[in-house]
Amino acid sequence: MPEESKSERAYRLIRERIDGGQYVPGYRLVLAPIANELGMSVVPVREAIRRLEAEQLVTFERNVGAQVALIKETEYLHTMQTLALVEGSATALAAPGISQDQIQRARAINQTMRETLSSFDPQRFTNLNLEFHSVLFESCPNPHILDLVHRGWNRMKVLRNSSFSFVPGRAQESVEEHEQILKLIERGASSIEIEMAARAHRTATLDAVLAYSEDQKHGESPDTPHAAKRTPAPAV
Repeated sequence: MPEESKSERAYRLIRERIDGGQYVPGYRLVLAPIANELGMSVVPVREAIRRLEAEQLVTFERNVGAQVALIKETEYLHTMQTLALVEGSATALAAPGISQDQIQRARAINQTMRETLSSFDPQRFTNLNLEFHSVLFESCPNPHILDLVHRGWNRMKVLRNSSFSFVPGRAQESVEEHEQILKLIERGASSIEIEMAARAHRTATLDAVLAYSEDQKHGESPDTPHAAKRTPAPAV
C-alpha cells in the first residue's frame, strides 16, 4: 500500500474535525497552525483545503481566508425533504425481507438511543440514528433508491449538523417513532403505511428544526410558552 501523502494527511485531519464537530461552521482554518501540528509546510495543507472547498465543506473569502462552510437553511430543508421521500420508499421496499434478527438488532440500537437520553450527546445520538435506520433500509432491493438514500445521508454529513443539537427534545419523540416503525414491520403492515410512517418520522425532525429556527429569528427563548411547545428542551 502506498504511503499516505502529506496532502492526504492534512485532508483527513481537517475532514475528521469537521465531521466530528471540532471545527464548527464559520471556524477559520489557519494554515500555519495546522501545518505545524502535522509537521509539514503549508503547501499540502493548502492543497487539502482546496479539495475541501471543492467538496463545499470549506469556503474561501478575500480578507477572511478559509473557513468551514456555513450551513444554509434551504440546503438542510431540501436535503431532509428528499431524504424523507427516498428513505421512506427504501424502508417500505425492504420491509418484507427484514428478518426477525434485523428487527432485534434495530430494537437494541433504539434501546441504546433511549439510554443515552439521560446524558445526551447529540453527535452520538445522530450516529446511532443512522445505524438504526441503516438496518431497515440497507436491504432495499432497488439499488437506485438505495443510492439516493446514501447520497442524502452523506449530504447530511456534509452539512455537519446534528438536528438534535438544536432540538434535543425531539430525540425522545424520535426513539418512540422508531419503535412504531418496527411494530409496523413486525405485523406486516402495508407498504404504503410503512413508507408514510418512515417519511413522517423524517419530516417531524425537519419541522422541529425549522420551528426552532423561526423562534430564534423572532428572539424567542425555549422558556417562552410558544417556543417551549415546539422545543421542549433547550439546545445543547
